[in-house]
Amino acid sequence: MADTSKNGGEKGDFMMKAATFIVDRRNLFFLLFGIAIIFSVISMNWVKVENALSAYLPETTETRQGMDLMEGQFITYGTAQVMVANIPYEEAERIAEELEALDTVIMLSFDETKEHYNNFSALYDVTFGYEETDERALQALEQVEEMLSGYDVYVSTGMGDASAEQIASEMQVISLLVAVVVVTVLLLTSQTWAEVPVLLLTFVAAALITKGTNFCMGTISFVSNSVTIVLQLALSIDYAVIFCNRYKEEHQTLSIREADIVALSKAIPEISSSSLTTIGGLVAMMFMQFGIGRDMALCLIRGIFLSLLSVFLLMPGLIMLFGKAMDRTRHKSFIPKIPFVGKFAYRTRYVMPPLFVALIVGAYLISSKCPYVYGYSELETPVKSDAMVVDEMIEESFGASNMVALVVPAGNYEKEKQLLKELDARPEVDYTMGLANTEAMDGYMLTDKLTAREFSELLELDYEVAEVLYMAYAVNDENYAKIINGLSTYSVPLIDIFMFLYDEVQEGYVTLEDDMMETLEDAHSQMQIALDQLQGEEYSRMLVYLNLPEEGDETFGFLEEMHKIAGKYYEGSILIPGEATSQYDLYKTFQTDNTVVNVVSILAVLVVLLFTFMSAGMPVLLILIIQGAIWVNFSFPALQQKNLFFMSYLIVSSIQMGANIDYAIVISGRFMELKDKMSKRDAIIETMNFAFPTIVTSGSMLALAGIFIGRMSSDGAICGIGQCLGRGTIISIVIVMFVLPQILLLGEKIIDKTSFAVSIPLKLERTSGLMRVDGLVQGQINGAIIGELHGFVRGDASLFVNMGRLEQREDDGGDLETIQKREEEKVTQ
Repeated sequence: MADTSKNGGEKGDFMMKAATFIVDRRNLFFLLFGIAIIFSVISMNWVKVENALSAYLPETTETRQGMDLMEGQFITYGTAQVMVANIPYEEAERIAEELEALDTVIMLSFDETKEHYNNFSALYDVTFGYEETDERALQALEQVEEMLSGYDVYVSTGMGDASAEQIASEMQVISLLVAVVVVTVLLLTSQTWAEVPVLLLTFVAAALITKGTNFCMGTISFVSNSVTIVLQLALSIDYAVIFCNRYKEEHQTLSIREADIVALSKAIPEISSSSLTTIGGLVAMMFMQFGIGRDMALCLIRGIFLSLLSVFLLMPGLIMLFGKAMDRTRHKSFIPKIPFVGKFAYRTRYVMPPLFVALIVGAYLISSKCPYVYGYSELETPVKSDAMVVDEMIEESFGASNMVALVVPAGNYEKEKQLLKELDARPEVDYTMGLANTEAMDGYMLTDKLTAREFSELLELDYEVAEVLYMAYAVNDENYAKIINGLSTYSVPLIDIFMFLYDEVQEGYVTLEDDMMETLEDAHSQMQIALDQLQGEEYSRMLVYLNLPEEGDETFGFLEEMHKIAGKYYEGSILIPGEATSQYDLYKTFQTDNTVVNVVSILAVLVVLLFTFMSAGMPVLLILIIQGAIWVNFSFPALQQKNLFFMSYLIVSSIQMGANIDYAIVISGRFMELKDKMSKRDAIIETMNFAFPTIVTSGSMLALAGIFIGRMSSDGAICGIGQCLGRGTIISIVIVMFVLPQILLLGEKIIDKTSFAVSIPLKLERTSGLMRVDGLVQGQINGAIIGELHGFVRGDASLFVNMGRLEQREDDGGDLETIQKREEEKVTQ
C-alpha cells in the first residue's frame, strides 16, 4: 500500500507541476499558438483537394488499374456537352458550323437524330484540342459560352472545379450557421457570460491550425476538406466545456490561478480518457479498403488531438486572462433541472428495457435492408447544384448516358472489329466507338485494310505513287515477302497507311498537289485525335455506351458479361473502367468495409470502456445502447425507401459509436458513483440532473451541425453524412435519456458482479497533530480542517487511505490558512 500511495502521489505531483508550468508560462503558449495560427492561415492555400471518389479505391480494383493504365497510354481531351434551348433546327445547324470553325474545337458531334436535336433543343458534343487537365481547355469552353451568350445555354463538363467551388461555398454558409448555433448553445448553457469567448477562442485556434496542417497529408478528399472542421467542433467542444466546468468548481474555494492549476491537473487525465472513445470509433474508419475512410479518420483524429492541445495549453492562459470578467458576469443557469426524467426512469424500469430489446431487434432487421447506392445518379439532395440542374435538363431532353471504356491489348484490328460487332448486337448496348468502327471516308472504317489500288482510288492518287508508297511501307514494316511476290494483294489498314503517307510527305519523300495536301492534313488531324484517345503503345481503348443505369444488379452483371465476351478475343489484361465499374468496385469494397468498420469500432470502444469502468458488463451494455441507436438511425432510410450513399453509413456509424457513447458514459459513471450513497430512485434523479447540461450542450451542437450539412449541401456523399449524423445524434440522446437509466437500474447488480477492479487492502492511518492529506480517504477526524480532498488537518485522525497519501508535518502553531498558502508557494516554485 505504501508503494501505491507513493506512485499516486508522484503522479499527482507531476500533474500539478505540469499544470503550474502551463498556467504560469501562458505568455509563451500565447506566442506559440499565435505563430501556429499565422502559419496555418498561410498554409491553407497549400492544401490539395481530390474531388474524385474513385481516386480512393484500392489499387487492386479494376477502376484504379484502368484509370492508371489509361493515364499512361491515352490522351483524354477536354470535352463538354453544350445544350442550346429554344431554337429551330436550321439555327442549330448554323451554330454547329460556327462551333466547328473554332480553332480550339477539334471535334463536334451533331446531327438531326433525337440524340442531338429534340424538343427544340440542340445538344452538341464538343471536344477541345487540349487535355482535360489543361487550363486552355477551360478557356476554350469559356470562348464557346461567350459565343453563345445570346442563347439559352446549358453546359455539362467534367473539366474544372466548379462542383468543388460550390461545395466550398455551401460549407462556408454551413460553418457560419454552426458557429451561430455554438455561440447560442454556449450562451444558454453557460453560468458566466465571459466563459463563452474563452471557449470560442480555444476552438477557433484549434480549427485554424487543423485547417492549416491539412497540407501535411499531401492531398485530402473533398469530403474531409468540407466537413472536418464542422465535425471537429461538434466532437471536441466537450473538452473545453469539461475543463471550464472543472475550473468553476475549483474556483468556488480557490483563487483564479490556483483554481486554474488544480482544474487543469484534474482535467488532463479526465479529458484524455474521454477522447479515447471518439478516437477509437474513428480508428475503425482507417481499416476501410475505401481510402476515403482513412483520409477522413486521419483528418478528424488530428483535429481532435489539436483540440486537446488547445484546451490543455491555450485555454488555461485564456482563463487567467478572462478570469476576473468571468467572476463579474455570473448569471443564473438557463438549463433547468429535469427530475421528471429520473422519476419516469424509476417508474418504468421494468417496462423500457424489454421494449428497447424489441425495438433494436426490429431495427436491426429493418436497417439490414437499407437501400445503399454507390454513385450519385440515384441520390436526391435537398439542394441542387448548377451542374445537377444542367444534367437533369439534358437528361430530360436527350436521355441519360452511361459510358464505360473497354481496354484490351493492342495490335489486332480484326479482333477489335469482331468484338465491337458482338457488343453492338447486345440489347444492353446502345452503341460502341473504336478505331475499328469509326468511319474515315467513303464508307471505309479507320482500320479497314486497303490495297494500293483501293487506296489510290479513295484519294484519287496516281496508282504508281500509291504502289511506291505501299512498297515503302512494306520495307518499313520489314514485310519483304510482299515486295518479292507483288503488291497487288498487299493490304494495309487505312489509318496506318494514311499516317505513313503523312510522315513521308513531311520528310519530303512524297509531294502532293495542294488540294490533295489539304485533304491529307484534315484526315491526319482527325486520325491523330482518334489515335491519341483510342490507341496506346500497348493497349487499345473502345467506348461502350450502355442502355443500363449506372448501377444495379443488371448493370453489374453485364460488366461481368463484357469481360467474358472480350475474353473470347483477347488474352491477358482486360479492363472496363467507367462510372458503372467504379460503383461496382465500391459495392464490392462495401461488403468487406461494412463488417470491418463495425467490428473494429466496437472493439476499440470496448477496450476503452473496460479500463474505464473495470467491469465486463458495463461496456457491453453501453455498446448495445449505441449500436441499437445506430440500427434505429439506419432504419429510417429503409422504411422511407430513400437511397443512401454507402459511405454515409460507414462514416456516421463510426462517429456515432465513438462520440455518442460519451453521453452514455456520463450517465453511467455518475449513477455508479451515487447508487451506494443514496436510494436508487434519488441516485437516478440526481444523475439525470447532472448529465443533462453536458448532453444538451454537446448533443445539440453535433445534431444541428449534421442537420445543417444534410439540408444545405448539394453533394450526395456530404449530404448523406449530415442527415444521418444529425438524426443519429438525436436518436442517441433520446435513448440514453429515456432508456439507459432504466437499464442501469435493472442491471447495476450484474455490472457489480462482472467488475474486475482489484480490491487493494486498506491501511488504517492513525496520527495526530498537523498533517497533509491528499487523495480519497474514509474515516474520522477530530479537529479543524481546510481544503478540498487536498488539504491540511490539525487534530486527531483515524483514516483509511483508499488512494493517495497522508503525511505528518511539523506544526509551528500557525493558522491553517497561512500554512496552506506557504505550501502553494512551494508548488509554484
